Amino acid sequence: MTTAHQPTEQVLYEVKKVIVGQDLLLERLVVALLARGHLLVEGVPGLAKTMAVKTLASAIGGDFHRVQFTPDLVPADLIGTRVYNQRTGDFSTSFGPVFTNLLLADEINRAPAKVQSALLEVMQERQVTIGRETHPVPNPFLVMATQNPIESEGTYPLPEAQIDRFMLKVLVDYPTLTEEFVIVERMTRAVETVQRIISTDELLAMQAEVDSVFVDPALMEYAVRVAAATREPNRYVTHGASPRASINLILAAKALAFVRGRRYAMPDDVADLVHDVVRHRLVLSYEALADDVGADTIVDEIVARVPMPDVPLQEPGRSSE
Repeated sequence: MTTAHQPTEQVLYEVKKVIVGQDLLLERLVVALLARGHLLVEGVPGLAKTMAVKTLASAIGGDFHRVQFTPDLVPADLIGTRVYNQRTGDFSTSFGPVFTNLLLADEINRAPAKVQSALLEVMQERQVTIGRETHPVPNPFLVMATQNPIESEGTYPLPEAQIDRFMLKVLVDYPTLTEEFVIVERMTRAVETVQRIISTDELLAMQAEVDSVFVDPALMEYAVRVAAATREPNRYVTHGASPRASINLILAAKALAFVRGRRYAMPDDVADLVHDVVRHRLVLSYEALADDVGADTIVDEIVARVPMPDVPLQEPGRSSE
């Protein structure tokens, strides 16, 4: 029996000493880390989104920075700037909070376009340009951005180009009554200290292992068909998903298979991620808004229409267990 999942299982166990519930969010955070992707999280305030990222950073021994996005934020607040030293007469570089392993961009849709474009470069290129110099950010690097769905005053819609850079968009809901009771009980006493389970070097090694996870070509074809189906004429969809959707669906499925203890992806791995990968890449029409048709409804229709292929339950060369 493979032990691929043991380090990630231990990391999640450690994080759950602090975080109650939110199993989907925690699993997707680990998937994004292993697949070198970024995560967009939508949920009302107070659902432990910030604490989840901070706790995960502690469990992997990585650096964590949080940036509260506001309308008066400027790119230098995010990436850093050149500072003049009067004593020496030289300029030095002061690095911003993006130079970290896990960056929480809180309420990202409150930032103006210039700040969002600065974040776009670091998300895609994993580097920032300050003056005439380019500086790489630490590796591993993950951006988790949050949006508040119930408040629109003072917000800026995220550009489609930036939304497309997020591997996954996760919707976070309220906890159950039982979970909320445990949350209250746990948060009204001393919070447990989170131990470091793995190092960032070990995480990089795990990312390399995820790269070797086997994916049957039939699953790749399914991902392409799902992405292509979003581009078919539809009165509710103005623009469908880009090829990044099919790429990220397979990359995330490989990471999810690894988290689940396998060296090969299965149809369930892909099916579980379709909504998270596709929902934010659809540009809906005004007719969809008028008829109260959301992105998940459209993805449901596509999933029902595109048949999932039958693939072997193991990679080539593995004997049946």
